[in-house]
Amino acid sequence: MTASPPEEGTPAKREQRKALQRRRILDAAREVFFRDGFVNANLDEVAALAEVAKGTLYRHFDSKPDLYVAVLSHNGQVFEQRMREAADQAAAAADRIRQVGRFYYEHWTKNREYFQIFWALDNQELIGELPPGVVDEVTKLWENCLRILADVIKGGVDAGDFAPCDPWEVANILWTVANGLIQTEHVAPRRQLRRRDLDRVFDDMVELFLRGIACGA
Repeated sequence: MTASPPEEGTPAKREQRKALQRRRILDAAREVFFRDGFVNANLDEVAALAEVAKGTLYRHFDSKPDLYVAVLSHNGQVFEQRMREAADQAAAAADRIRQVGRFYYEHWTKNREYFQIFWALDNQELIGELPPGVVDEVTKLWENCLRILADVIKGGVDAGDFAPCDPWEVANILWTVANGLIQTEHVAPRRQLRRRDLDRVFDDMVELFLRGIACGA
């Protein structure tokens, strides 16, 4: 027997409304934060986009940093899950790294607003110090993604495909180079110095990396 929908004004209905409001606020905040960054984001605009009163926004989130952390946490969990799925699409360690690299490249080049998060953390001297909760959330996202990559590298070492190394250190090197290459797309002089399309350069970088850690290289 199909359950009847909750009646208007019942606790269940009120919870549904609260959940919908929270979802709308998060969606609106994501758009504003990723477009303008943490410092310049305007909560009045967030409330207007979410079609809620500003007081309603503050009933769900205590402060601007609290809302920003909630946005980062939700999107970080989705990103981490998709990265893990990309790593699981192949058996051999080298192919797993290629899959992760391709996912990473396509995600960041198709969703460039995400780089607002990284630029905010890297440029605190210019835009102002970020709240500790925001820094902790971004750091946790980095750490979880690096752990996926380090585990793939360790699997390759254990299988004899990669030379003995510190998987965490090597994962950090690849992560740093990948981010540096993608950021060249956002600065005209760096694009010019790169000379070739980013897509090809990124794939070449991954192949050079794999050659460098191959067993017997």
